[in-house]
Amino acid sequence: MCNALSQALAETPAKEFEPDKASHMLLSGKATPFFCLSRDQSGRKLTFSRKNVFASKRNAISSVLKLDGAQSGASPGSALDFHQLLLKTQQRIIQEAESLESSSQTFLIDKWATAPSRTGITAVMQDGCLLEKGAVNISLVQGKLTSERAMAMSSRGRGIHHAGGQSYSAAALSLVFHPANPFVPTLRADVRLFQVEGQAWYGGGCDLTPAYLFEDDARQFHSFWKATCDKHHTDLYSKYKAWCDDYFYIPARQEHRGIGGIFFDDLEATDAPFDVSQFVKDVAEGILSSWRDIATKRQAMPFSDDQRQWQLLRRGRYLEFNLLYDRGVKFGLSGGRLESIMVSAPPLIAWRYNVVPEAGSAEAKLVAVLQKPVDWATPTT
Repeated sequence: MCNALSQALAETPAKEFEPDKASHMLLSGKATPFFCLSRDQSGRKLTFSRKNVFASKRNAISSVLKLDGAQSGASPGSALDFHQLLLKTQQRIIQEAESLESSSQTFLIDKWATAPSRTGITAVMQDGCLLEKGAVNISLVQGKLTSERAMAMSSRGRGIHHAGGQSYSAAALSLVFHPANPFVPTLRADVRLFQVEGQAWYGGGCDLTPAYLFEDDARQFHSFWKATCDKHHTDLYSKYKAWCDDYFYIPARQEHRGIGGIFFDDLEATDAPFDVSQFVKDVAEGILSSWRDIATKRQAMPFSDDQRQWQLLRRGRYLEFNLLYDRGVKFGLSGGRLESIMVSAPPLIAWRYNVVPEAGSAEAKLVAVLQKPVDWATPTT
């Protein structure tokens, strides 16, 4: 599959794709993935160039979202800045992830609008050598709170009347990277802003879901996020790490989905003893950095069919959590765009009856940690 695009390009007429044309095709919703290619004088060798096309992607992406403050129903300033942060983060992650990919696969960019008040950009890579499936999505949504949603927010202390009917706006960037190699952990992250009639709350986080546990990787990942949190307040990491462990829990399995990271919600800029907008920006900018070295180190490790099968079984747990417990998925399914919501699902999954890892195995070691979270950021002695 890693050579699928190369094979297709080998049958392409010997000419270079023009960035301006590519941009036009993006805006008309007709063409993906984007690439520039040219042939040598013999007509045999293909040369790829992404830089100019990526500029076209960036310009076209920016034109999809009307960043004028009114798009989110918020006052100019914080909402506008947050929307720009989402765009810049998505563009940067796409570019960096493509540079890590050893295949010629690139991100498909799908701009969508199900209504004037529901717009977004879904970016997806599939069948890569590093990323079997990766998605980096932006969504901007406006509407009226349902009584169910208002009640859920009220129960978390947001000061929202449980009857619903209030105008709201939501802006978010979400990322899920499902690697092809079982030894590279799945990465999930998001940053979001939810506003209701003058009130605003931030949320987000970043967490790791391995199929095989490498303790050095777990410590590296958590140490990265502890350092990020400590820049703003020394209490943040322990609080948000515990919140992450609690949130990504599968009660029916009595295990956590992964080895955690950080997770935060209902964060108000006016009440926090630190700069919330800067903290959220640092989280957004750190997403790929927290995972990149781990992925680079593990992506070429050889693996067996049995190890691949275990990866698929663990992906089943991933999807179970999303469909049964995840608040964001449930919110999205109540009127959201299904393709953009389900894009986070793994590309291939396996379920087998009553799988019990062999005692002392690497698989059993992972399950033990998922049943009892570890404080990975504490230095070992």
